[in-house]
Amino acid sequence: MSDDRYTVISADCHAGADLLDYRPYLEKRYHDEFDAWAATYVNPYEDLVADTADRNWNSARRIAELEQDGIVAEVVFPNTIPPFFPSGSLMAPAPAPEEFERRWAGLRAHNRWLADFCGAAPGRRAGVFQILLNDVQEAVQEIRWAVAAGLRGGLLLPGTPPGSGLPELYSSTYDPIWAVCAELGVPVNHHAGSASPPLGDEPAARAVYMVETTWFSHRALWHLIFGGAFRRHPDLKLVLTEQGSGWIPGVLDMLDYYHGRLVASAAKASRASTAESKFGAGLATSMGKGPSEVWRDNCFVGASFMRPHEVPLRDRIGIEKIMWGSDYPHDEGTYPYSREGLRFAYARVPRDEVAAMIGGNAARVYGFDLDVLDPIAAKVGPTVSEIAEVLAEPPADATSPVFARGASVRVW
Repeated sequence: MSDDRYTVISADCHAGADLLDYRPYLEKRYHDEFDAWAATYVNPYEDLVADTADRNWNSARRIAELEQDGIVAEVVFPNTIPPFFPSGSLMAPAPAPEEFERRWAGLRAHNRWLADFCGAAPGRRAGVFQILLNDVQEAVQEIRWAVAAGLRGGLLLPGTPPGSGLPELYSSTYDPIWAVCAELGVPVNHHAGSASPPLGDEPAARAVYMVETTWFSHRALWHLIFGGAFRRHPDLKLVLTEQGSGWIPGVLDMLDYYHGRLVASAAKASRASTAESKFGAGLATSMGKGPSEVWRDNCFVGASFMRPHEVPLRDRIGIEKIMWGSDYPHDEGTYPYSREGLRFAYARVPRDEVAAMIGGNAARVYGFDLDVLDPIAAKVGPTVSEIAEVLAEPPADATSPVFARGASVRVW
């Protein structure tokens, strides 16, 4: 941060190649299959066939629009359709065994495209690379490749929703993945939308999806805590992105409650055998620290377009844990009104706290060099006085829910 401007890093942006542009990044043995598949594939997403779709892959346009929005660097999650996928990889269900080889080839092509895309803007993009959980050893090899290729955004953790056929995230099956991420110092990111079971396309199903999708994403937190991942790998970092942040204090209280009941009951088991003591047997040893301690030491939240009602909870969440994001180029994101979104949320917040939440924390977690970014921010970043000014009226054509009047609903 310069003397009068904030260095803004979006901890939640999305990008990907245009469909046919993935071909050079596929292994040649898949080219004929890809050509046949791409010739019949119909993109189901309006925003990926609109005139603005090139925001996902046009590096120069992207930098210009982000700078116009006051943003100098970004954490890059996926968005477009990788080879052989039925939908965006973030939302796609786990592949069936017969689909795994081609899907895996498609994700590896995306990772290689992403390395080049991030390389086109040195120091300004932290690319989040993708894996599948079906083959843990393949995943570990890809993690090592991705980090060596300069993808500093860390791993995108797929969900294991009911019916996926995959072991739950608390399973020790995934220990090699946690181990290599901890060893290499890259975070494990879990983004909303990637853990929900398929519900169909009826109007009621779509409504239920909206209600439940963030909850299914939250599950990764208690799975990894109670599964002992952080005890076995104390340097592991978990980032929960675009899932809201207002839910965190209440959920930590709930997890601490159950942890206390189970661990305390297990400790008393020698005096009286209870149902809780049987449930809690071995938990204290296997999981280590309690949930709130794990949150304090190992976890962060990608609090995309943080809403005003969430800001008063920042001390309970941990100011050093919160990373703002614009969700560019999505319609629910704050572009082109990120400056106004920051004002709407942070106008009455002390300057040092704002600086941490909208840039400093992300720089620390994702390894951005502020010596590189601060001079850019000195030219394009929002001023301290600008963000301190209360936004009287949201932009009339803004589409982000951050501007919703009276929005006080906590996303659980």
